[in-house]
Amino acid sequence: MLLLNRGHKVAVLAIDPSSTRTGGSILGDKTRMHDLSLEESAYIRPSPSGGHLGGIAQATAESAALCEAAGFDITIIETVGVGQSETAVSEMVDMVLLLMPPAAGDDLQGMKKGIVELADLLVVNKADGELLAKARHTQSDYRHALQLLRPKYPFWSPKVLRCSSLPPTDKERGVDDSIAAVWDTVCEFREALEESHTIEAIRKNQREQMMWREIESQVRWLADNSTDPFLLSELKQVHIALDENRLAPRHAARRVLKALLRAETTSFEN
Repeated sequence: MLLLNRGHKVAVLAIDPSSTRTGGSILGDKTRMHDLSLEESAYIRPSPSGGHLGGIAQATAESAALCEAAGFDITIIETVGVGQSETAVSEMVDMVLLLMPPAAGDDLQGMKKGIVELADLLVVNKADGELLAKARHTQSDYRHALQLLRPKYPFWSPKVLRCSSLPPTDKERGVDDSIAAVWDTVCEFREALEESHTIEAIRKNQREQMMWREIESQVRWLADNSTDPFLLSELKQVHIALDENRLAPRHAARRVLKALLRAETTSFEN
């Protein structure tokens, strides 16, 4: 609501985890963001992750591009809870904001190095009431930890802020604990990207990464949907060899890829 009051059009792409057993997702983000969903300048799209790794859905990058083309000047991608190796979201956004609860783990045991290394801003939320002291402790831990990591950009050192959505009634809380302060830091980072002309390089890398993700997706689709007799026979033999532990997964992948290329070449020639 803060961004809408400042004249922005905001799109929220919320990714819900899918059940590994049934494949279903709750998709209750519009209910959770009820007031925002009623605003004409806001768009909320809940999407199931569909088992896609990285905390995102398969078409998240394309959805973000469509939102930008539709006139939304701010697109927020809310990922599922990501682990230290699930960092795909960093390849489709201009800024990575890592939101953490107070006392996330035992001191630095809760530090997910992979995603922390890619974060441009870390925010400890729920910094109010009984959790204020824990939030300060978590903020201090991550500030010290970041000193051991190499910054992603030479012109920007990631900051660690506290944040609370409640009104600042506690005298011990300062203005830096507000959502407005977090957004001001986001704007500061955006200005640094533009002044250093880094934003162009980021977008170029995003398009390239999107291309490779699509190639991977298309290869899997072709393997699953091909009717080529040679490819189907090779897939069957590879599965049997894998089940009997007679073929390493890497070699199996190479055999399938060669069979797929042969099948597609034959299809093209015909």
